[in-house]
Parts: sequence; C-alpha cells; structure tokens
Amino acid sequence: MSIEASLSPSGGATLSARPRIAVAGFQHETNTFAPIPTTFETFERGGAWPALQRGQAVLDTLPAINMPMGGFLKAAEGLDLVPLVWCFAEPGGTVRDEAFDTISAMIVDGVAGAGAIDGIYLDLHGAMTVESYPDGEGELLRRLRALVGPDLPIATSLDLHANMSALFVEHASSTAIYRTYPHIDMAATGARAGRLLRLELARGAPFAKAWRPLDFLVPIQAQSTRREPGATLYRTLAALNSEGLDSLDFAFGFPPADVHHCGPAVFAYGSAQAVVDEAAAQFATEVTACESALAQPLIAAQDAVAQAMARAGQASRPILIADAQDNPGAGATGDTTGLLRALIDAKVQRALFGMVYDPQAAKAAHGIGLGGSFEADIGGHCGPIGGPPVRARVEVIALSDGRFTFTGPMYGNATANLGPVAALQVLDAGCDLTLTVGSTRTQNADLAHFTHLGLDPTAFGVVAVKSAIHFLAAYEPIADSVILAHAPGANPCQLDTIPYRNLRAGVRLGPDGPAFEE
Repeated sequence: MSIEASLSPSGGATLSARPRIAVAGFQHETNTFAPIPTTFETFERGGAWPALQRGQAVLDTLPAINMPMGGFLKAAEGLDLVPLVWCFAEPGGTVRDEAFDTISAMIVDGVAGAGAIDGIYLDLHGAMTVESYPDGEGELLRRLRALVGPDLPIATSLDLHANMSALFVEHASSTAIYRTYPHIDMAATGARAGRLLRLELARGAPFAKAWRPLDFLVPIQAQSTRREPGATLYRTLAALNSEGLDSLDFAFGFPPADVHHCGPAVFAYGSAQAVVDEAAAQFATEVTACESALAQPLIAAQDAVAQAMARAGQASRPILIADAQDNPGAGATGDTTGLLRALIDAKVQRALFGMVYDPQAAKAAHGIGLGGSFEADIGGHCGPIGGPPVRARVEVIALSDGRFTFTGPMYGNATANLGPVAALQVLDAGCDLTLTVGSTRTQNADLAHFTHLGLDPTAFGVVAVKSAIHFLAAYEPIADSVILAHAPGANPCQLDTIPYRNLRAGVRLGPDGPAFEE
C-alpha cells in the first residue's frame, strides 16, 4: 500500500502507525462551449477562491475555507500529511494542455518525491476537459497509477456536477461527491473522502465499486437540492443504508460539456459487490423516475423583469432574478447584456444588478473617481454570444480593489481578489438601476459582492445576479421570490438546442428530450 513499503510474507503491504498521505487539489469545471480558454495563469492567480498554493501553504490556507481540501485537512488527525499543490480556476473554456501538464506534473512529481506514502487524497471537480483529454481527472489518475501501481489507495472528492468516465472509476479507489447545490457541504465532502480513505487503509483491501451512468442529461437550473425533485432525491440517497455498503453518491453531471461521458451517474462503494450493485441500481431507478420533473424551463428575460417589477410593488423583500445562462460559475463569460438591456428597457425601479465582467468599465470608473460620470459601453466584450455592449451614461457611486471577505454559507471566510470593482448608477431617464462591474469573472453567490461596496441588497425592490443556483444559499433568505431568467449566454440551459458532437449515442438531451444521434 506504499510506493516504498516493505511487503509482508503474505504479500500484503505494511501500513505505518500514522498513515502518510500525499494531498493535492486540482479543480476545474470545463464548459466546452465557453469562448475563454483556461490557462495556467487562470489557476495561478485565483479570484473567488485562493490562488495556487504549494507545500505548507496548502495546510495553512485551506482548513478555514469551505472546500473539500479544507474539510479533509480538519479531519486529518492521526495522519501524516504531505501537501503538494492545490488550485482552482473559475469555470471556463477548455483547459490548455500546457496548464494541465504543468499542474499534473506538480502532483505526480510531488508523489514521486514524497518517499514512502500509504495513500493519496485528491480534491477534484470531475468535469475537467483538456485540449487533449476529454476527462482531465481520469488522465491525472492514469498518470498517478502509472507511478504508484494499482493498489495504493487514491481517495477523491468530486463536485455534484461531475461527469464521470469509466477511466476515472477504474483508477480512483473511492470518491465522495457533494450532496448540496448550492454547494454548502464542500468541506463536509472532503471529510467524507477522508473517512473512506481511512476505511480502505484499515481493511487493507480495495472497495467493491458500482457505477451507473444514466441515459439523460439534466439542465443546471433543475439540479438544485433546495428545489424538487433534487431535495427528495438527496434525502433518499442519505437514507439508503445496508450492511456492506460504505458509500453511495450521485452526480447530476455538467451538461455544458461536449464529452462522451457527460451526464448523471450513481456511485457506490463497499465491502460486498452484490450490495453495492443493488444500491447503485436502486438509486439509479429513483432518479430515472424523476426524469420529467427535472425539466424546468427558464422565463424570457423581458417577462422575468415584468414579473419582478409587478411583484416588487407589493413585496416587502427583494424579488431575485438570476441571469442563469450567463453564470460565470458554469463557465459563461459574465458579460452578456440580454438581462441588462431588459432591465433598462423596462425602466426598472429600485433595482440592483451584478456583477458584470467588464474590466474596461471598472478601470474607467476608478480613473474618473467617486461622483464622476461617463458614457460606458457595458458588457458584450467577450464575443457575440450574449449581445453587443449596452451604451449608458453612468455615475460612479462606489469603488473597491476587489479584495473582501465572503460572508455567505458557500464562499464564507474565503478572501476575494477580483481586481478593480465599481458600482455605477445608470442615469438613463426613467431608470433606477445600480450596476456593479468587476475585473475578474466570478458568479455572484454571496451578499458581499454588493455589501463590500456599501450596497444593501435588502434596500432594493429587484436584485439581479449573474448566477444560476449558487446564489440561492445567500440570497434566498432575504428574498420574497426567485425568477430564473432566460437570456443569451454560454451556460445553455435548453439542452436540445446545444450543438453537441461527442455525446454517447442515445443519451437524451434533457429530461424527456430527443436522443443524441452520432
């Protein structure tokens, strides 16, 4: 069970009294339809999550943050840890080979130089696509297995949106998957991964595994565990228990990824193959029975704004609008203008919208200073997918360097590093709209995006955010109601309109949708 472990007479490996575990993290959710590629520098600089960490910095930085690595480290008493590297890049386009090879080498070479180890823990996403590798995580595991052999335990944790392949299942010893969306249980998932690793080490034998990919895709907006049927599905998942079953998890998949293994899947681990097979099959049946309920269309942007304005006149709390298809947290550009234009055209009142990715507007605002006004071409700079820029005269009402501490249940305690940020008041006649612009793509899933600028979302009648589901954890408690808007963007939610080319034949494009044909 160790790269350099001595073998006992029976042929098994000798386990140290304090297992020595190499730990690393490499997270990216790849939207293969997004126009902005993901480079090494994207991982290196950070943003909503910390920049790339190496060695001791992994142990110093991650325990305080709601990430799987943090949960694993906090629950690592009795383990000797060998920290290698941890990094996270904002979801975006396909990962460049150079970035993948560089970070993978940090991990593989780190393991090679670590001396005798008893296992590995990897904090992964599960939906990374690389220029040369449709399954980035599977390829990373393949490289590690080529070094350490087939028997060393490699425990992993994955995002609820993982697209898991046979390659990954073959090489990972175990995996724990988030059970909430919004992801408020990321640290808890890392701790569960640690439990599985300890269990495998104690047994001295690999888990029996069962993997059941499903034959339909689920749009992102239908995957929330705060809504039905997701809430019931995950309650059912947690309740399934039997002798010989150590772990049962489910990934909804990440549909904006044109890869063969895209889609939902059930994973079970335990000591008895028949038991894990039955558990995986049973839960796959539960999910399939909910297929029709997982078709949840969005509302056209103009209609969403009209509904929000009508409700805001009668509500004591804000009406939330989510610009779901321009969610940077699913790889979208964050600068599309469909919803922004709908808000201005409707002459919306007491409205707050953000954060739009627009480094030029943020830079101009900082140059002009508080109280200054200028003509801005807002958004629409990342290509034609989300419409042209919106021309508006704006006044600068707040400025920030983009460094602040998140306060909500998902990002809480993480320190943002978003570059210059500005709050702008749109001065178009008849419109009362406050808009925030920033220099780094990031979804608005935390009230601190606004409050660090002195903006109180509860003081507005309508609050619109660039997010799909994650915003619910922080914003829904302050809201009267939530509307998911349909405006152009690179996080397509109507799956039968997506130009897929690489899915497996027969998979349905959304619940009850048409089957993909090769």
